[in-house]
Amino acid sequence: MLDIASHNGPKPKCYFIHAALSSFVDYDHPPAKKRPFSTFAAQTTSHTVDILLTESSLQEFRDALAEGKGTFQYARVHMKLSEIIEGDFFNHYVKAGLLRLEVDKATYERMGLEGKALAGEGRKHVKARFAVEINLRLPSMVRGKPGFDRVVWAFRNVLNRSVTWLFHDLKAETDGSGPIAVHQPLVRNLEPVVERLDGVVMYPIPEVLDQDDHSTATELLEWITMVASLSPRLQRDDSVDPYLSKYHVAGATGDGHEGGTTETQDLARIRWHGFTHASFVSGLFMTALKACGDDWFAVSATSFRGEAYTTLKTGERTLTWEYME
Repeated sequence: MLDIASHNGPKPKCYFIHAALSSFVDYDHPPAKKRPFSTFAAQTTSHTVDILLTESSLQEFRDALAEGKGTFQYARVHMKLSEIIEGDFFNHYVKAGLLRLEVDKATYERMGLEGKALAGEGRKHVKARFAVEINLRLPSMVRGKPGFDRVVWAFRNVLNRSVTWLFHDLKAETDGSGPIAVHQPLVRNLEPVVERLDGVVMYPIPEVLDQDDHSTATELLEWITMVASLSPRLQRDDSVDPYLSKYHVAGATGDGHEGGTTETQDLARIRWHGFTHASFVSGLFMTALKACGDDWFAVSATSFRGEAYTTLKTGERTLTWEYME
């Protein structure tokens, strides 16, 4: 675990994990319980996904995303919470799942549903919040049963405001058809945006990194994050005033900002920003694995709750950083 905490407030955590890729990976059915696929699955939804790779791998990767493989479709829809447990919408989309709600203390006390307090980790001036999980697959979750009736009452009398939802159908096209159509969804197609950063001073990416080598792991993550930010501080010809920035690529041969004999590469960032699902990120990783061959690449994803991860594929291994608030 890397300690990247600030001096104020609770300490966020960054876990570093390395894993060997299987000698054979089924591209249609990747091993969901192994790293890095278990990391992808654990972060169900994300608002930003980045793929970082070399310019030499870019065109093949873009070709592999042809015919809609690089597009994620979702919908924005305005609904009351009570409407998701009614009629065809409930039976078609919701009944087979687990509904999780997070509310403040006052709302929780009015709802009358069982939940648990979320750990505040000692944050000052932050109101307590509670999580309520409702397993809609249970036999008791049908109309007329006390358990389900309590849910209906809470949704109609407490959580009764119309809110905006981001919706994706895992079993069919999210094209606005089906039971959701009555709610007039606005369908969005999330397309990749490609941006380049030329002449990047390369961090010497290792194929193997010791689990306890926190210094190298931190430096490497910092470099990847700056690539994802398209920072000009990484470019060989950067001439920023050192009063403003003293950053240089740690571990490089010589100083990339003072004419050292440092390796440079032209890199690209492909970004999806809006709303994505874990299965889409897993598919992007598999596509990059095919397209990049022996070249390195990295995938990063940030969730709506603040969690994030970065996975670097190097050689036959993956290095993964998992960030948690």
